Amino acid sequence: MSESVLDVKGMSCPLPVLRANRALRALAPGDRLRVLATDRAAMGDFQAFCRETGHSLLAWSEEGGVLSFLIRKKEAAADPQP
Repeated sequence: MSESVLDVKGMSCPLPVLRANRALRALAPGDRLRVLATDRAAMGDFQAFCRETGHSLLAWSEEGGVLSFLIRKKEAAADPQP
């Protein structure tokens, strides 16, 4: 399991979530993505994004005006049994 960092500071909604979605596609299931953002709307955006996509929002914090979101990519969907 690895952790990547995505810096989207200075970007406004919806770019932080769109960039995070693209970065998550490149990760293996269970890998973590730390997103650094300054857009205050990102708090609600990332909660909704994780709820809708099945990724896990493990933690979020704020320090010096920078929001940090730790997201774990969802596990691969199991193949349906015939």
